[in-house]
Amino acid sequence: MTALATGTGGVGSCFISQLTWLSKNLPSTRLSLCYISMIDKALYRPDYAEIDFDTALFTLEATGVEPPPISTIVEYLAAAPHNVILVDNTSAISLAEAYPAFLRRGISIITPNKKAFSGSYQLWQEIFSSATSGGSYFYHESSVGAGLPIISTLKDLVQTGDEITRIEGVFSGTMSHLFNKFAPTSGSGGKWSNIVREAKELGFTEPDPRDDLNGLDVARKLTILGRLAGLPIESPASFPVESLIPAALENVANADEFLRSLSKYDNEMEEKKLAAERSGKVVRFVGSVDMLGKKAKVGLEWVDQTNPIANLKGSDNIISFYTKRYGDMPLSIRGAGAGGPVTAMGVTGDLLKVLCQLR
Repeated sequence: MTALATGTGGVGSCFISQLTWLSKNLPSTRLSLCYISMIDKALYRPDYAEIDFDTALFTLEATGVEPPPISTIVEYLAAAPHNVILVDNTSAISLAEAYPAFLRRGISIITPNKKAFSGSYQLWQEIFSSATSGGSYFYHESSVGAGLPIISTLKDLVQTGDEITRIEGVFSGTMSHLFNKFAPTSGSGGKWSNIVREAKELGFTEPDPRDDLNGLDVARKLTILGRLAGLPIESPASFPVESLIPAALENVANADEFLRSLSKYDNEMEEKKLAAERSGKVVRFVGSVDMLGKKAKVGLEWVDQTNPIANLKGSDNIISFYTKRYGDMPLSIRGAGAGGPVTAMGVTGDLLKVLCQLR
């Protein structure tokens, strides 16, 4: 039997639903839940008694206690009578930085949390060495592209001897949505500030849209893929990242004030769109890693209207791998790159991979 420790939230609650389905439809997985937590509550028992999947979220809300320190969680899980998998469905940097401590104690990790794998290069190296010394496993498919098979595909390319020359694409569902509305391949689009405001109201952006517009989310994903392809990128701050936040609005008090003031800068974005159109192109927010030139960048680019990047729909992502084996035509993966259900699917898929290795 494998004991699980997991968090809740948008992705976490979807993951619990998928765990419930697994327990009923694939009983051979023999999963049990021994620890579940949210920001201010945790549910666990000294004897590692199973927490019912169906009622876990309700019981956590009703009877949860203050979460213990991370060091205590490590000791608690390491002493469990079964194999343990920590499923981190948070974006917490404090938990990400503790991954080596879990892995050294034989606790495998599954997560969509980008911060561990795009943090300092030293932490990246410690995660690998700790898993080796602890005989544990870690998977993070959903840290790039939600449920899309981006990381597993890249690993397959590298581990079968192909040479990655370039990685390029639209890595943010939020940015994809914004630019598909702002600069469509047909029609004139709308005003930038209106599109950003509508996207926030529809839940396509972070609570503060600046957390999307600063480009850091895309930079984190590029850091992860570049490292997996063999480029030792030090951090997301070590290469050019274009922010779409006007300098005067970077430090305004809150998201509401930011959105109220953003219309003053609509003309700047409109000119960028028109400049691309005058060349028969459209503007898109693109990330790329040039493996041969050993550099990465994130920002606005003019894209031919026939390019798949220009013709994405909704909040879809597209990531293309240019390799020696595939030649001039890249291996491209396209589809929904955001959302709780698809992100949780990637997490659940990783869980099944670890279970196979633990048997």
